[in-house]
Amino acid sequence: MTRNVVISGGGTGIGLATAQTFAADGDRVLLIGRRGDVLERAEVPGALTYAADLADPEAVRGVSGFVGREFGAVDVLVHCAGGNGLLEPPVGGDDPLDAVARDWTVNFRLNVLTAVLLTEALRHRLAVPGGRVLFLSSIAARRGSGRVSYAAAKAGLHPYAHALARELGPHGITVNVVAPGYIEDTAFFGDDGLDEERRARLVAETSDKRAGRPGDVAATLHWLASHGAGHITSQIVQVNGGAERGC
Repeated sequence: MTRNVVISGGGTGIGLATAQTFAADGDRVLLIGRRGDVLERAEVPGALTYAADLADPEAVRGVSGFVGREFGAVDVLVHCAGGNGLLEPPVGGDDPLDAVARDWTVNFRLNVLTAVLLTEALRHRLAVPGGRVLFLSSIAARRGSGRVSYAAAKAGLHPYAHALARELGPHGITVNVVAPGYIEDTAFFGDDGLDEERRARLVAETSDKRAGRPGDVAATLHWLASHGAGHITSQIVQVNGGAERGC
């Protein structure tokens, strides 16, 4: 059965791999992101695209209207939009408190507000029963490692997902979070990627001694959206090769 799948951040990295996985399964896919040119270049057969800043309520209203016209119901909503703020324009001035405020505000907007606004705009369109909502968190949300403002923002998705799972569960809708570890071949670490020393250290932390790939996360998201995962909800699923132990 063909499903309607909406994926934020679907133009690159994990979002793109996820879109390709769902499309290969015969689903109708909508890619959402801030950069229209990136979305247009995404190699996802038959995918629709919509460029929008998901931290802007008015832009999200536009997304909601587009989804209503093109899809009607949403079977799967996947939140891959986000980032650590390193690709955003630098803050002006030298005041350290201004820099801190900007850093935390940017990470909240990129990682929490984008997901919350899109979910709230589309929740009335989720398929009943059988709808799936999936959030992308990070190993940093458990460790508080790396850019702390980013880790805190990703951790903020967890209670929201748990609350949604309780609210939507009686309607047959599941809500889960996937928290990846180090995933190579993404723009998360900037255009130059990681230096070899840090990459080797992150790989050494895993049990399987390899870096994660976008397809690893995409496959997990695809499974959580499947009929077979219908009794799994309100979970934080780690995809990190054992770098962080589950509990």
